[in-house]
Amino acid sequence: MNRIPRFAIAISIAVAAALCVSVSRSGLVSPLSPVYAAVAGAQDQAPPDQGAPDQGPDPAAANMAPSGPSYTTEAPPPDQSAAPAGQPPDDSGYAEMPTQQATDAPPPLPDYDQPPAPADGYIWTPGYWAWGSGGYYWVPGAWVEPPYAAALWTPGYWGFYGGRYLFYPGHWGLHIGFYGGINYGFGYVGLGYEGGYWNGGHFFYNRVYNNINVRTVHNTYNYNAGNRGNYNAANRGNYNAGNRGNNNAGGDRGNNNYNNNRNDNNPRPSYRGGAGVQVRPQPSEGAAAREPTAPRMNTQVQHEQNYGGDRGQFANQNHGRPATPAVSRPIPADHSSRPAPSNQSHGGQQGGGGQQGGGGHHR
Repeated sequence: MNRIPRFAIAISIAVAAALCVSVSRSGLVSPLSPVYAAVAGAQDQAPPDQGAPDQGPDPAAANMAPSGPSYTTEAPPPDQSAAPAGQPPDDSGYAEMPTQQATDAPPPLPDYDQPPAPADGYIWTPGYWAWGSGGYYWVPGAWVEPPYAAALWTPGYWGFYGGRYLFYPGHWGLHIGFYGGINYGFGYVGLGYEGGYWNGGHFFYNRVYNNINVRTVHNTYNYNAGNRGNYNAANRGNYNAGNRGNNNAGGDRGNNNYNNNRNDNNPRPSYRGGAGVQVRPQPSEGAAAREPTAPRMNTQVQHEQNYGGDRGQFANQNHGRPATPAVSRPIPADHSSRPAPSNQSHGGQQGGGGQQGGGGHHR
């Protein structure tokens, strides 16, 4: 039997290897081959492509009302933060009529964790400071069932005018109105609402700003609006920017990264004017104020009153760290709360059927 020279064997091996490389590059390697399996296994272990930070148009931009001329081309409204006592502030055309007043400034906003959304269709309403006979007390943030389809929540806020602090309660509407430029977190970055949007009768939740369990909430997306608000330093209120929380299946678990990225040397102002947030209403916020709106529901007013007698909620007791910053039990809807003509045409609405929220209910 003739022996094949060693150099011939070497040449044959080299040719076979070259053919394998060529076929592999041409995409003809079978998905069932060991080579393909090894490559696929290596790709599975690599971190997934997260895409560009800006994934296109912001879907939550639909929360802002269509606006007319911009303040960049027209003279801005006058700053009336030092208006004489009794003179209506400029907010009277953008917000509900004030229901509370105080001579002391409200404390800074505390940092706290948002409880997971209970189900589809609930809207997050951030916590805020209310005023009672015992001083400022914290009303916990809560998920709320909206009073009617496609309703969005514009939070209330404190404003400083003429040496006093006035509280303008929140309201429901089809677009987000003016809330003093206050960064409440969780999508309320000071301008508009980045926590989600309505589409086709369903609410879609932005997981960047909300604590979402995808097993109970099904319409989700991810969009980081960055520093878009008037007072949005350090992306405050991001629930899971970067690493996702324990309730967000599919991300890096165990790192709840929302509403952090700050320290006590950089407190968040809770009021507009004076030494607080310095902003002016934008055209879209003015347009929202001219649309039909509904005052806060009686269930929301009752929620505020429930904490007016809790010592752990008062700033003079908790030093700015309320015992209950947020509640996991959602607030049910009061479907009797319906949109009505804007406050510009009838002088404003009192929250919850004319009830004065907070003041006089301290027990």
